[in-house]
Amino acid sequence: MFAPLWNAPRQPVLATCHDEQAWNARQLAGPADGPAMQLWRYDAPAVVLGCSQRALLAGGTAGGIDLVLRQAGGGAVLTGPWMLSASVLLPHGHPLASEQLVHSYRWLGELYAGVLRSLGIAAHAITPDEARALQRDAGERLAWACYGGYSPWEVVVGRRKIVGLAQVRRRGGVLLVAGLQLARPDWLLLTRALGRPDSEAAALAACNTSCEEEAGGEDWLDAVAAPLRRALSYALFELAPEPSGAEIY
Repeated sequence: MFAPLWNAPRQPVLATCHDEQAWNARQLAGPADGPAMQLWRYDAPAVVLGCSQRALLAGGTAGGIDLVLRQAGGGAVLTGPWMLSASVLLPHGHPLASEQLVHSYRWLGELYAGVLRSLGIAAHAITPDEARALQRDAGERLAWACYGGYSPWEVVVGRRKIVGLAQVRRRGGVLLVAGLQLARPDWLLLTRALGRPDSEAAALAACNTSCEEEAGGEDWLDAVAAPLRRALSYALFELAPEPSGAEIY
């Protein structure tokens, strides 16, 4: 049974990527009886591989960094203290669970962009046409990395990506995941863990950005987590009846 949002911790859970992926797998293991969500933060770097990158998993670590396989597709993601992630489970039939793959992302990308704009960051969710144009310009050099390409409704500032999205669909529901860059990652950790040239770390830094790079300051976790959680709560539960006596934070 899924823990409803109003029983979830108010603060993002400090976890390893193994914990995060295990939570995601549990939500998809059976039929969802309602929406669920969790925000994640990390105290150590790790590389989360797309399901098609299983061959890169090797012994589970590379250069001292954990390698974790996710159920969603796409390229490798470097997680760490610079990232705030979200997992959102939608049961089939939920108003936000679109049957069209691309449109499933739209509400989430626009939600993130709205939260970031409210905090002074000129973010927007890219349309499918914008995503195709940006990807055409970027080429395939960095296609192995999630943050090396552009997909519809991901969030950018100008042409630089700040939020990446992915999803998994199972009989029991739809899991959407999002990663927001709070500060600039150490991209060399990613390229060296996967045996890529150092020049690709510089290329990733050039096509990505973060809250800290865009607006300065250092405490972006606290600044973003509360309004993001409120926005997700409103989106997930505004059309669903609240249980008696429930408090949605």
